[in-house]
Amino acid sequence: MRFVWAVVAFVIAAAMIGAGIAQRTVFQGPSETTTSVQTEGSAAYTLIDGSVLTSVPGAQTLRVEGDGAVFVSYGRTADLKAWLADVDYTAVTVDGEGTVQTADQAPTVTPTSDAAAGRSPIDNDLWLDEYEQTGSLSTTLQLPDDMSVLVASDGTAPAPSNISVTWPIDDSTPWAGPLIVGGGIALLAGLVLYLLGIRHVRRSRRPRRKGLPLPVTEPISIAESDAAARDASASKGVVSESPARRGTGSRGRRALVAVPALGVSVALLAGCSADAWPQLAASETPSPTPTVVVPEGQFPPAVTEAQAKRIVARVSSTVSSADAALDQNAAAQRLSGPALAERATNYTLRAALPDRPALPAIPAEPVQIVLPQTTGTWPRTLMTVVESADAATPTTTIMMMTQETPWDEYKASYVGNLEASTNLPELAAPYVGATQVPPDSSFLTLAPEKVAAAYADIINNGENSTSAALFDTANDLLLSAIQDNKTKRTDELNQTGAGTAEISFAASAGPAAPIALATLDTGAIVAVNVYESDTAKPTNADAVIKLDNNPAVKALTGVDQSATGFTTTYSDQVFFYVPSQGSDDKIRLLGYRSSLLEAKVSP
Repeated sequence: MRFVWAVVAFVIAAAMIGAGIAQRTVFQGPSETTTSVQTEGSAAYTLIDGSVLTSVPGAQTLRVEGDGAVFVSYGRTADLKAWLADVDYTAVTVDGEGTVQTADQAPTVTPTSDAAAGRSPIDNDLWLDEYEQTGSLSTTLQLPDDMSVLVASDGTAPAPSNISVTWPIDDSTPWAGPLIVGGGIALLAGLVLYLLGIRHVRRSRRPRRKGLPLPVTEPISIAESDAAARDASASKGVVSESPARRGTGSRGRRALVAVPALGVSVALLAGCSADAWPQLAASETPSPTPTVVVPEGQFPPAVTEAQAKRIVARVSSTVSSADAALDQNAAAQRLSGPALAERATNYTLRAALPDRPALPAIPAEPVQIVLPQTTGTWPRTLMTVVESADAATPTTTIMMMTQETPWDEYKASYVGNLEASTNLPELAAPYVGATQVPPDSSFLTLAPEKVAAAYADIINNGENSTSAALFDTANDLLLSAIQDNKTKRTDELNQTGAGTAEISFAASAGPAAPIALATLDTGAIVAVNVYESDTAKPTNADAVIKLDNNPAVKALTGVDQSATGFTTTYSDQVFFYVPSQGSDDKIRLLGYRSSLLEAKVSP
């Protein structure tokens, strides 16, 4: 019966081990699947839709081959289509049956310039990421269906035509390991049963003695008996083996028989990887985190946090180069509005006055705060707060940047410095974004379009201003700095032209439109432009205003004296926190930048 059970164990072992090996060999499916895309058009761009990338679940490995430069970027499908709206391109999509197809797409909007067809896709602010190689390019992505991939060469030459997308396929065999182990155990059990059967057969063949009465024996000295046995054996030339040694040899033979069974199992398991076993370990439960509720129907943020950091780095690099070269056109690539105007004046002054200091540089990192606008159209707004990495000049820069169209880069229109004691209001996370508050919004204590004029009135009239009660003037450092400058300018004029000249001051709202982004408490961060002007005039018909102690005004006007006087204008870029309507809080200054803008001879 033992042999029967041994045979059964051998059969089971062979079946289990064979099944386990078969799962890892002949029955194991392919580890990946590939879809090839062959384009034959002459379009400079190819757009691979997100439906193609997600037609098979899993990470997407994109391979592109061309004759020269190969460029690949990815971003939101809507953004990429908006960028391609004024050019011809090849669209790669998938139909309802899962078949990949290509089609030529004509422009849907009138090109804004002749440069549309040849514009470079490199370093565009719309891309979430981009890659460049020569000849061929391969990268692994994990994109959702609302993102697409743009393939190009240099924006002028035809896009690379050989494209393939590969997805991994789950070819794990979680039961191969258990089957092989189970087969090894069954094989070992069969060997044990087989050996037990052999031993049983051998014992059953031995002669059996009948039971006889044993004679009465006398005590015999063991030592004498052993000596006599040795003498007898020696006389016959026979050496007997001790029972202990015979027993040891028998156990050794049985152990050697069991070793091959173990060796077979170990050898089979050596080729099994982790995917040959069931994944029984329980997944760790993530720690609860605060939930941010995104309003239903809200657009996604204009940029991601990673995008914003790249944009800030590009703005910093471009402006730094422009500052070094005193190149206003270069600065205009990344600056606009009040931020560009102050730079242009500074370049003029530095060209005429070598000792004139440059404006503070725009730091590239670390980016501390990113607040993008939630929108699906243009223009788009982005607010960032960046700390200076230079320990010698520690500053915290706040910027409002705008992208006017899909084909424009983000440009900083407002740049200011946050005070060390400034506490920003609570802001939404970068992946949620903030809505842009309309200039005429009635949900704030003061509409954004009225903030600049109200603040200018406080500068002009102080506590007598009708707007003074709306602002936190007690902690406003800009107001105190403006008042100090007024006193200084008045004292200088009195010393140089006592009784022959006078100076007047006036503030007004600047021409730049305000930018406002909502905070979590339904308030808003509002950036506005304010002009401060001072006019020095002679009070005596025979007197003149000289610029001996004012080289900056002299450099801007081109004269060193005037009988009618001079008007000097400063531009203030001011950032406020404006609370919501009904709040007990006041409008609070967050940061600012004040720079000389222009000077001219009074009429």
